[in-house]
Amino acid sequence: MKHIRITLLLLSLVVGMAGCLIVVPETPAPSPATETPANHAPPLPIDPTWSRPSLQESSATLPSIADVVDKVYPSVVTISTEVVTLDLFLRPRTQPGAGSGWVIDQNGIIVTNNHVVEGAEKVTVELADGRTFQATPDNVYRDPLSDLAVIKIDATDLPAAALGDSTQLRVGDWVVAIGNPLGRGLRAKEGTVSGLKVSLPVDSQTLDNLIETSAAINPGNSGGPLVNMKSQVIGITSAKVAGVGVEGMGYAISTKKALPIVEALIKNGYVVRPWLGVTLYTVDEYVATVNRLPVDKGVVITHVAPGSPADKAGLRELDVITRFKGKEVTTAEELIQAIHSSQVEEKVKIAFVRSKETEITYAGLIQSPPPGR
Repeated sequence: MKHIRITLLLLSLVVGMAGCLIVVPETPAPSPATETPANHAPPLPIDPTWSRPSLQESSATLPSIADVVDKVYPSVVTISTEVVTLDLFLRPRTQPGAGSGWVIDQNGIIVTNNHVVEGAEKVTVELADGRTFQATPDNVYRDPLSDLAVIKIDATDLPAAALGDSTQLRVGDWVVAIGNPLGRGLRAKEGTVSGLKVSLPVDSQTLDNLIETSAAINPGNSGGPLVNMKSQVIGITSAKVAGVGVEGMGYAISTKKALPIVEALIKNGYVVRPWLGVTLYTVDEYVATVNRLPVDKGVVITHVAPGSPADKAGLRELDVITRFKGKEVTTAEELIQAIHSSQVEEKVKIAFVRSKETEITYAGLIQSPPPGR
C-alpha cells in the first residue's frame, strides 16, 4: 500500500511538471539590438555640427538677509492690545491681542493694520530697544476699508524706516517680513515675491493691489513691514491664506496703495472719500425672499443717512440698486468701490427697483463725514 502511494505521488509530480514546460524554439530569433533590416534607412540627423552647451559657472550668491534686517529692525515695533468683549453670560472680559507696526516718522508715528487695533481700549507699543508706550483710542487713527491704521505715541527721535517703490517689484524678488508672530517678539523671515497686484476677499471686503509673498506670515505679523533687499518698506503685511495643504501664500498691502491712505490719516485724521450716505447689502434669493424684495439680484439699501445725497435723491430703505453710473452692480462691495472711484461733487445716475418698478434718480456725491471716535 505504501508502495502504491509513492508511485501515485511520483506520477502526480511528473504530470504537474509536464503542464509547466516552456517551449523553446529550435532557432533563436535575432536580437533586436543587433537586427538592422536591409529595407530601413538610418534616420536623418538634426544638425551634424551641433555641440552641447558648456556648463556655466554658478557664482551668484544670495543677498545677506542679516544685513537687510539690521538696517530696518530698529524701526519695527510690537503692538499689544486689550479688547473688551462679552462672554456667553454677557459678562465683560478682556481679550488680549498682538500685532506689529513700523515707524514712518521719527516723531512717534507708527503704521499698522486696522484689524490689529480695531476695538482696542488699550494699545501698548514696544520699540525694538525695549521701551514701551501707551496709546489711547484717541491716538489711534483707522481706515477699515483699506485695513490700515496709524498710531501716535509720545516719543521723538525714533528711527524711521526707509520707504521703497513697490511698483518696481518683480515676481521672484527677495523680500523679508519682520514682525511679531504669535506675540513672541520680533522675528524676520525671508521669501520671494510670488504675485503682484493681487486681490483678496477679507472679512466681507476685498483688498486689492496686494503683494503675494512666500515669506512665512503668522498671526501677530499683521502691520509689520515687508522690505526689499535695500531694507526699504515696500508693503505692510496684512493677511495669510490658511487651509489644509496651503503654504507660502502671505499678503502685504503695497506702499503704492498704502501711502496715500497713511498720509490722509496723518494729515486729516481720516480718509476723505466720495459719500452717498447709504448702508448696503448684497441681494440673493434668500435675502430677496426674507425681505420680500421685487428682485433677487442687486444691492439693497438697509439704511439712508438723513440729509445725505441718497436722502436728497429720494432713495429709501429696501430700494434695490441695480445700476450705478450706467453700469450693472450685483454686490455691495462692487457698488462701494464704484462710489469711492467717483469724485466728490460728481452727480451720478442711479437705477433702482421699488415695488417691481425700475426708477432712475441722480445724486450729488459729497465728502465723507469724519468717523465717530
